[in-house]
Amino acid sequence: MLQKRLFRFLASVFLLCLLFDARAQNNASVKCDSLVKSGVEALNKNEHMRSLELLTKALAMSRSNDLPNLEFLALNNIGANYYLLLEYGEALNYYLEAYTVAIKKLEPKDEMIVLNNIAILYSEEKKYDKANEYFNKAYGIAKENKDNFRMGLYAMNMGNLANESNNYKLGRTYFVESLPLLVSQPQFVVLAKIGLGDCDVALGNPKRARESAEELLKTTKDLEFNYTGIALYMIISKAYLKENKLEEALDFAKKTLQKEPNLDTKLKVFELLSDINFKKKNYAAALQYKDSIISTNQELDKIKNNKLYENSKVKLEIQNYKNQSERNESKLVNERKIFYTILLSVIIIVFFIVGILRNLSLKHKQKKLIAERNEQILALELEKEKRELLLLEKQFDENNALSLLEQERLKNEVEQKNRKLSAKALYLSGRNLMIEEVLSELTVLLQESKNNSLVEYIEILKNHLKTDNEWDNFITHFEEVNQGFLISLKSKHPNLTANDIRFLSYIYMNLSTKEIASMLNITQDSCRKRKERISAKMELEKEVNLYDYLASMQ
Repeated sequence: MLQKRLFRFLASVFLLCLLFDARAQNNASVKCDSLVKSGVEALNKNEHMRSLELLTKALAMSRSNDLPNLEFLALNNIGANYYLLLEYGEALNYYLEAYTVAIKKLEPKDEMIVLNNIAILYSEEKKYDKANEYFNKAYGIAKENKDNFRMGLYAMNMGNLANESNNYKLGRTYFVESLPLLVSQPQFVVLAKIGLGDCDVALGNPKRARESAEELLKTTKDLEFNYTGIALYMIISKAYLKENKLEEALDFAKKTLQKEPNLDTKLKVFELLSDINFKKKNYAAALQYKDSIISTNQELDKIKNNKLYENSKVKLEIQNYKNQSERNESKLVNERKIFYTILLSVIIIVFFIVGILRNLSLKHKQKKLIAERNEQILALELEKEKRELLLLEKQFDENNALSLLEQERLKNEVEQKNRKLSAKALYLSGRNLMIEEVLSELTVLLQESKNNSLVEYIEILKNHLKTDNEWDNFITHFEEVNQGFLISLKSKHPNLTANDIRFLSYIYMNLSTKEIASMLNITQDSCRKRKERISAKMELEKEVNLYDYLASMQ
C-alpha cells in the first residue's frame, strides 16, 4: 500500500514538471515570436541597434527553449541588419548559422531563403563564383520541391549576377528561363525583363531593349517597386546611346536623375551622362559629371564610414546586452540547477525508499517461494525414491522369478538327462542280467553235453560282460550333464577309487539299491555294505544321507 502511494506521488511530481515545462515552453514561444516581430519592424525602420537588441534576445530565448523556427528567423534577420550596416563578414557568419539550423531542423524553403541571402552577400563583395555557387544551391532545392516561383526568382538572381560579371550571354539565358516561372508575380516579371534589357543593350540589340523598356513604362502599375521606373529610364538612355541618338539618351539620363535615385544608381547615371557628353564633344559637361562621380563616391564613403561608426556603437551595445543577458542567464541557470537538484534529491530518496520496500517484499516472496519449492522438491524426491524402490523390488522379484525358472529349467534338464543316463544304465544292467541268465542256462547244458566250442563262446560272452567300454561312455555323458560334479568329488575325496566314483555316480543319479546292484552285477546286500564302506571312507557322519551330501556338492 505504501509503495503504491509513493509511486502515485512520484508520478504526480513528474506530471507537474512536464506540465510546467510545456507551459513554460509555450509562453517562451509566444514571447520569442513577439521579440522577432518587433526586431523585424525595427529593421524595416533602419533602427539597427534596437533591432539587433531584440533579435539577440530572441536568439538566446529560442536556443534555451529549443525553438528552431524562431532561432532561424532571429539569425537570418540579425544577418540582414549587419548586411545593411555594411558588415558583410558579420552578416555572413549569422547567415551560415541560420543555414546550419535550416539544414538540421527545418524545411527546404527555409534553407533556400538563407542560401539566397548568402549568395547576395557574396555578390556585394564581388565574389561572383561563391555567389553563383549558393544561388545554384538555392535553385536546386527549389527545383527538387517544384517551387516554380522560387526557381524563377533564383534564375533571375543568377542572371543579374552574370550581368554584373559582364557575362551577358549567360545572363540572358537565365532571364529567359525565369520569365515563365514568374508569371504569378507580375512585379518580378518586370524585373526579369529589365535584366533582359540590360543584356540586349550589351549584346548589340539596343532597339529591342529600348522598345521593351518603353512598353514596360506604359504598362507597369508600380514603377516605384524596387526602383523599376529608374531602371527602365536607364535602359532607354543606354539604348539611345548605343543607337547614337545622343539627345534622346541625354534626355532620359536627366529624367533618371529627376527620380532621385540612390547614390549607387547616381554614380551609374553620372557615368552615363559623362559618356554621352564626351560623345557629343561637350567635354566641359563631361568633366563636370566626372567631378560629380568623385563627389558622389566621397559621399558614399562618408555614409559607409557613418554606418561603420554606427555599427561599432551597435556592436558595443549588443556586447553589453549580451554580457548582461549572460549574467541573467547564468543566474537563471543556477536557480534552475538548485531547483532540479532539490527535485532530483526528492526523487532519489523516494526511489531509494521504494527500492528498499520492494527489496524487502521481494525477499519475503522469495523466501516463501523457496520454502514452497523445497517442500515440492522433497515430496518429489520421496515420490521418486518410492517409485525407484518399487521398481527395484519389482526388478528383484522378476530376476528372482527368472532365476528360479532358470534353476528349475536347468534342474529339469539335468534330471531329464540323468533319467536318460539311468535308462541307459538300466538297459545295460538288464542286458547284462539277461546275458548272465543265458550263460547260467548254457553252463548247465554244457555240463550235460560237454561241447567244447560252446564253452569257448560262453567264455567270450563272460569276457564281454567284464569290459569297461560302456562305463567310459557313461562317464563322458555323465560329465556333460553334471558338469563339475566328478571334479568336485575327486578334489574333496582324493582317496576314492574309480569303482567308488562309479558307485557314487549311480547314487547321485538317485538310483535305488536294487537298480545299482543290478547294474554292478552284485547283490543288494553287497550294495548296501559297499555304500556304508564308501561313506566311512569319505568320513561322513552316520546320520548324513549320502545322496543329500552328493547333491549339495553342485
